[in-house]
Amino acid sequence: MSPFFSKRRVSFVSGALLCASLVSACSSREPTQGASAVNELKPQAMASTQSAPKDSEERFLRAMPPPPSTPAAKKRGDVAAAPAPMMVEEREASDTLAAAEPAMRRPPPAKAATAMGAAMGALAMGGAPMPVQQPLEKRKLEMDADKGVAEGGNVFETYKANAFTETAKDNLSTFAADVDTASYSMARRYLQQGQLPPTHAVRVEEFVNYFKYRYTPPEEGAFTVHLEGAPSPFNQRRQFVRVGVQGKVVSKSQRKPAHLVFLVDTSGSMASSDKLPLAIESIKVAVKNLNENDTVALVTYAGSTRDVLAPTPATDVKKIHAALDTLVAGGGTAMGSGMETAYKHAVKKAAGGVVSRVVVLTDGDANIGPNLTPKAMLASIEKYVAEGVTLTTVGFGMGNYHDSLMEQLADKGNGNSFYVDSMKEARKVFETQLTGTLEVIAKDVKFQVEFNPKAVSRYRLMGYENRDIADKDFRDDKVDAGEIGAGHTVTALYEVELTGEAQDLATVRIRAKAPNGTEAREQAFPLTRANLKPSMEAASSDFRFAVAVAATADILRAAPAAEGWSLATAQKLAEGAVGGDSDRTEFVRLIGQARALTTASASGR
Repeated sequence: MSPFFSKRRVSFVSGALLCASLVSACSSREPTQGASAVNELKPQAMASTQSAPKDSEERFLRAMPPPPSTPAAKKRGDVAAAPAPMMVEEREASDTLAAAEPAMRRPPPAKAATAMGAAMGALAMGGAPMPVQQPLEKRKLEMDADKGVAEGGNVFETYKANAFTETAKDNLSTFAADVDTASYSMARRYLQQGQLPPTHAVRVEEFVNYFKYRYTPPEEGAFTVHLEGAPSPFNQRRQFVRVGVQGKVVSKSQRKPAHLVFLVDTSGSMASSDKLPLAIESIKVAVKNLNENDTVALVTYAGSTRDVLAPTPATDVKKIHAALDTLVAGGGTAMGSGMETAYKHAVKKAAGGVVSRVVVLTDGDANIGPNLTPKAMLASIEKYVAEGVTLTTVGFGMGNYHDSLMEQLADKGNGNSFYVDSMKEARKVFETQLTGTLEVIAKDVKFQVEFNPKAVSRYRLMGYENRDIADKDFRDDKVDAGEIGAGHTVTALYEVELTGEAQDLATVRIRAKAPNGTEAREQAFPLTRANLKPSMEAASSDFRFAVAVAATADILRAAPAAEGWSLATAQKLAEGAVGGDSDRTEFVRLIGQARALTTASASGR
């Protein structure tokens, strides 16, 4: 985390307290305590972003024991978990804040400031600091392309934001579908804890695809495509263009029987209430929403792998709950061995008429045993993936969370990546997104937009950097791409600069295979000036909201093309497109928090 981010509202009187706390945080493996002494440092420009949990959930979280504090209870490199997202006071969005808000330009995080920034940010909020992995304890996680970057103990993959491309030089933009949402829920947790998310943690497509859009579903076929554009509120020379895809909806009673193998990390780092206990409750939510023809198996891994529950009918809730309630955290993390065991279970049920999926619930750390990297893990189970077993990764906790590992596993395992920070998010993921989209309706879904040089001078795709596909591979059906589940929506946004008067702006092509197919079918959709609205106000509310989300993500990750953009403008755009949706309402409040944190950082408070 750079010094830019680590600045907080610190009074002169509290300086000594902060310094003492920081020294303690950086010299001990335990999180700093006694932060209540600096409660008065809490920024006032905060907004409430999470609905109050039900009484039962509050009792559940309060009842959870704190993480083990003895070295023997932890695996090497583990640290205590971050506190649950804190509720903060709502602030009115005002013109004065908009005027004071600087353009958000953040240099790449300075590793030397990571520990200090994490501790100071949490202390300034009046709570315990987010856990910090000590420099001497850090392991260089071997990634496929060695792009892993540690931020306060969490590891993220680095991607360079897409730049503008001159259409005359290259008029093809090709990428794979992506319906992951982990980046948004993790960024939300940072903001709720009084910190701006690291730039590497922000992936535009996962912000945009976190939200529901009211696209018309297909009457026949796997999906429909919706195209729309409007002038940019950030730059009068540019237009935003949206490509929206709506997958067909398959009801709970109509979908194929599902065989789920839950692979649960029970290592020492999972002891805190926002990790293993929350993972157990999440699985219970999923089981509640399965059908009578579905089955559940349970495998755990820590220092060793254990078969906890053989395939059991989802209707045998008592037996499943009893197995889950036996799980406790302790030991190292033999993740690769656990993956191998889980896939062996899943492949036994894999067939054309059955959904077979491995669901990994973990903080993403892997420190013992074979197959430590995504490449090694997936190489060992590649044969199972080819037989139709899909993978969902669900992340928990902060402080040693390996976001990069979770994302790569999901991509390579033909599945999705989520991050759960609360019971509210657990219900969203396990009640709606997981059980509601178990059935894949199209696989290896690729997009290719061919821009007309006579109409578009240059363009840039917002996000999808980690889903980039070579133009020549668009029609190569051997090249892996993304999957779309029943009911899924996929939204992608472009920034374009128009030229000339040509009516045909681009051709949008989508290529996808049937769930059990080997050859892809291609469809083409024309994007013309008729799809462009005369003003942003004239565009649909879904379009305006998607633009606001993508713009916010670009600002938070300091994308060069978004230099000079204002969070105030994004917030105003989002406010006009909420439409009573609770997730959208929460997002508007989060922008307010990001604005307050940006202003406080820039002013040195």
